[in-house]
Amino acid sequence: MKNVILIGMPAVGKSTVGVVVAKRLGFEFIDTDLLIQKQEGKLLKDIIEERGIDGFLEVENQVNRDVETSGAVISPGGSVVYCREAMEHYKEIGVVVYLKASFEIISQRLKDTKQRGVVLRDGQTLKDLYDERTELFEKYADITVCEDGQLLEDTIGTVLEALAGW
Repeated sequence: MKNVILIGMPAVGKSTVGVVVAKRLGFEFIDTDLLIQKQEGKLLKDIIEERGIDGFLEVENQVNRDVETSGAVISPGGSVVYCREAMEHYKEIGVVVYLKASFEIISQRLKDTKQRGVVLRDGQTLKDLYDERTELFEKYADITVCEDGQLLEDTIGTVLEALAGW
């Protein structure tokens, strides 16, 4: 196992789970949203506002596709599943773990989608986005961990157990 890539909806806990999993595996932790912000010199919401969703996705694809590392837990933004090149790259360099939570859990956790830099098209609801992305998360996942009803520590333990088989 070269790398672990955590995918899932915004607010599912990719960064929180990722930092602890990285520590327990002795891996580096990489949050690609931070790489995007560093490269562009702007917050995600400002990039989306200035370039539009398609322009943001181009940047997201490029940054994620260009991640070259080994021994890392990588946490990309939830919209990375729209970036075919990036996802193919991740499938080549590691194990893709889908952190799954029900729509009810996500909607409770995700208060302000604009401030979070969530990629929502005009007229698209959070439920529409959830349904659309779930299909893509399932397509790319090597491992799926459902965190409904689990405490954070349980989710981390489940991820580590699942990775032991890789």
